[in-house]
Amino acid sequence: MATVRTLPEKPTEPGLANPLALIGIQNVFVEYGQPGKPPKRILNGVTLDIQAGEFISIVGQTGCGKSTLLRLVLAEEMPGRGQVLVEGSPRTQPDQRCGYVPQKYSLFPDRTVLQNITFGLDVTEVGFFGGLSPARRARRREFQAEAIGYLRRMGLRESDASKYPHQLSGGMQQRVAIAQALIMRPKILLMDEAFSALDPGTRAGMQRLIKDLWRETGTTVLFVTHNPREAVVLATRIIALGRTAGLDDGANIVLDLPVPDTNDEIEIAALARRVEETTFPGGAEMDEAGGAPEV
Repeated sequence: MATVRTLPEKPTEPGLANPLALIGIQNVFVEYGQPGKPPKRILNGVTLDIQAGEFISIVGQTGCGKSTLLRLVLAEEMPGRGQVLVEGSPRTQPDQRCGYVPQKYSLFPDRTVLQNITFGLDVTEVGFFGGLSPARRARRREFQAEAIGYLRRMGLRESDASKYPHQLSGGMQQRVAIAQALIMRPKILLMDEAFSALDPGTRAGMQRLIKDLWRETGTTVLFVTHNPREAVVLATRIIALGRTAGLDDGANIVLDLPVPDTNDEIEIAALARRVEETTFPGGAEMDEAGGAPEV
């Protein structure tokens, strides 16, 4: 029988911080300037609490602010009004608590797979060890051994470590990008349309991989997707962003849906249909696979 995970209750007052929340988004407004026009509002007073260990799928039509929401949590962008908290503290700059996997592969083309995966660890320790000191070399060997472990967990071979990104398929590159993020042991993993450019077979494999890794690590995941079925299959909770019909007043939350832990295809299809009808009325922007064009 399907079961729904029990989560802490949300605060009863809008914008009130929940002390149990890992991520608190409080009455957030975001506007972007337009030459010769009034600013365009993207987010319109979004309030959202996310507890540690949740897998959140964020859905919505193109331009509704899904990627903006991730950038706010990452602290690559600041809200015009409201605030974003992680572990109760306002976000002011990116840090190791958040890992990020974008839609386009974020690998350095002039570095090997192994060098790409260990890059973050190397950078964080530059200030502690000299460039060629024995301590630095020892730590680098530790990083490389750890990276090989992540490579295997991603379903890649140790022989892939010496390859360059252009020698890998799209799915393999995305596996390396996920390893690059996970090796930093982030509390929060942000994934922005990370599977949308993959073929259906590779995409299904990546869905299974990320769900298994989430179960194994307990990392809190925010996963942006246009695909309602993908949202349902992966998430413990779905957040849909949308605008008021007929108004260009920015997006807010139009659906906050707990997802049962189920393999029942009928139940999955019904939930995906509900997400689709709420988020993409009339099938707008939907493609044959139940997804949508790239953002």
